[in-house]
Amino acid sequence: MRKRYGRRAVLAGIDLQLHAGVPVVVTGHNGSGKSTLLRIVAGASAPSTGTVTGRPPVVGYLPAPYPASARMPVRDHLRHLAAVHGRPAGHDAVLAALGFDGAAAGPVAQLSTGNSQKVGLAQAFGCAPELLVLDEPWISLDVVAAAALDRLVLDAASRGAAVLVADHTGRMAALPGVRAFRLVDGVLVESPPPEPERGTALIELRCRADAGAVLRGLPPVVDAWPDRDALTVRVAAGRSDAVLAAALAAGCSVLDVRRES
Repeated sequence: MRKRYGRRAVLAGIDLQLHAGVPVVVTGHNGSGKSTLLRIVAGASAPSTGTVTGRPPVVGYLPAPYPASARMPVRDHLRHLAAVHGRPAGHDAVLAALGFDGAAAGPVAQLSTGNSQKVGLAQAFGCAPELLVLDEPWISLDVVAAAALDRLVLDAASRGAAVLVADHTGRMAALPGVRAFRLVDGVLVESPPPEPERGTALIELRCRADAGAVLRGLPPVVDAWPDRDALTVRVAAGRSDAVLAAALAAGCSVLDVRRES
């Protein structure tokens, strides 16, 4: 598959197979053609030569940036897009998971950038797609929403969706089971899996709830020292974001984070 804009070749020969349950991430420098590739896969654009085969009837697509100029109220906007897909609207659960705190009865155009991104994710995930195509989905998300998106991506793959993501943050490539490709000179080059992050981190928290109860709701930790309303945990460095997100969601405040060797 190739794509040209005038004389400029953006995609010079793409051969990519997406499989149900196997997430794929594409990286590359700005202007390398990542968004063009995703638009073609999602069906929002056509290749200059070559074909896309096997695209399922329902595709959840998040462009970058998500168009946030709609004057339609948020809930009506999402219900309309669900109707276009011909699927029941499942966006409420996605908005709740991402911590959407905007006015659902207000227009999309009046949302903050972060809440607008959450609406875009809700319309992509909420239609129960067989194919998810997400262009820079972690942009503008806070730490809790970013961790929630990690889980949404993995859950979608576990339910059998094919997933293609362009991501410059490195979060997607660090998720388990992900195949990584880099777009270089218009072609895809598969990247080796990233080395696991080594070392540990100490996280000190102050919690409104019982520290022991909070600890039981956190992802696995290496060690912990609960003390009334305070909680200190030692975690593997690669789990620190997930632990911080869970702690914040439980109502804790973060006092300190220290990296250990």
